[in-house]
Amino acid sequence: MKQRKVPMRKCTGCGEMKEKRELVRVVKSPDVKDGEGNVIEAGSVSLDLTGKKPGRGAYVCRNAACFEKARKARRFERAFSCKIPEEIYEQMQRELE
Repeated sequence: MKQRKVPMRKCTGCGEMKEKRELVRVVKSPDVKDGEGNVIEAGSVSLDLTGKKPGRGAYVCRNAACFEKARKARRFERAFSCKIPEEIYEQMQRELE
């Protein structure tokens, strides 16, 4: 029987390559646009514990230290190319704990 390839992802906090199932996905949902392509509502940033939400994803270890390291270095903002408010970070940290 053939071995299945295990998907690997890089943690944005510590930078280590780990199995995808060991990490938590942080996702930025797609922007809502009108018929002319103008952005009506910017996409929201949240934790994706199932790994199935649509949008751009970044991965972080399940511990609070890696999340705080990524937050302090603004790595999520760089990955999503947008400013993330502090209350969103606090909400994600509560969900992670």
